[in-house]
Amino acid sequence: MPEELLHRRGTTLVRRQRLAAGETTKWHRDPCHRVSVVLKGEALSIEFRDGRPPIRVELAPGMVDWDEPSDKIHRAVNIGAIPYEEITIFFLAHPDDVPRPES
Repeated sequence: MPEELLHRRGTTLVRRQRLAAGETTKWHRDPCHRVSVVLKGEALSIEFRDGRPPIRVELAPGMVDWDEPSDKIHRAVNIGAIPYEEITIFFLAHPDDVPRPES
């Protein structure tokens, strides 16, 4: 799950993430607002650590999504046949915040 830091200044962080087909992110929570732009991909499954049913998200390049903060521990699984790639802009509360703390 390569993550690449593209830019960080003050309370703004820009990151690129790639997931190969079948690859997952680590379990984490999302404590800040963010905007994600899909560059590649077909579908993700969002799995929740508390056992609630996963959410399937259909994707297409160019999709843009605004996300609110959430304390729900989850991970993303690339369930598509091709690699997934996104650029995410995180709006941190403080310059030294971790945008996706592992849980």
